[in-house]
Amino acid sequence: MTDYTPPKVWTWNKENGGRFANINRPIAGPTHDKELPVGRHPLQLYSLATPNGIKATVMLEELLALGHTGAEYDAWLINIGTGDQFSSGFVDINPNSKIPALLDRSGPTPIRVFESGAILVHLAEKFGALLPTDPAKRAEAFSWLFWQMGSAPYLGGGFGHFYAYAPTKIEYAIDRFAMETKRQLDVLDRRLAESEYLGGDEYTIADIAVWPWYGGLAKGVLYEAGEFLAVHEYKNVQRWADQIAERPAVQRGRMVNRTWGEPSTQLWERHEASDFDTKTQDKLQAAK
Repeated sequence: MTDYTPPKVWTWNKENGGRFANINRPIAGPTHDKELPVGRHPLQLYSLATPNGIKATVMLEELLALGHTGAEYDAWLINIGTGDQFSSGFVDINPNSKIPALLDRSGPTPIRVFESGAILVHLAEKFGALLPTDPAKRAEAFSWLFWQMGSAPYLGGGFGHFYAYAPTKIEYAIDRFAMETKRQLDVLDRRLAESEYLGGDEYTIADIAVWPWYGGLAKGVLYEAGEFLAVHEYKNVQRWADQIAERPAVQRGRMVNRTWGEPSTQLWERHEASDFDTKTQDKLQAAK
């Protein structure tokens, strides 16, 4: 490390951007004109299978598993590595240029919904599912949902960035965010010691929101940091993470818009339920 004195006025140096320098910039708005594709279903999802993207696809698959046929959806791949999120069509749905983004075309006027937490709430209220009606349980579920929305930036943009992605390893930054990540895991572990799920005795959008981030971390998938953070110590988080991973809708949802890993786990786009059986990458490659 070298001493660094911030200038009076910050200016953007793209050379310091690290792994994501080609897609990061200090301004908003589109970089190119391109309309988004639209399928035949009421719900159009534009996403990628990052932890935030998985929230939306798991939610939709859970709703379909509960029999809500109106939750049928088209999931279109947004490749954030090549800048799809900066197209004019995507920015029209999400001015923040982050995935996932949802266009609900089930009513007379299309409704745009961006931010993964907002998508979960919109769908839960639309279908009356996965969100308790009892005021106390509903408040508990909302509390953990917004806990995740506020906490995950420390895990992803903080710990994950400096541990896995930054061009240089900075001990202070890694120590700072590793400490906070372990504190968050302890918060979850203590809650799950007294409750089967985060919201109580019911599986809710709170679990759907938290699992892709902290479940992935607990199982050593996220940032491959399991040993570094000693995640095995959080026994209740481990139990909860395994329990949710066994849900068929979760297993389907985590495959949608996935472009890495084993070809059999990748469903780049999802337009019909049968796509899980016929259009995963292993099937498409075998058909060539």
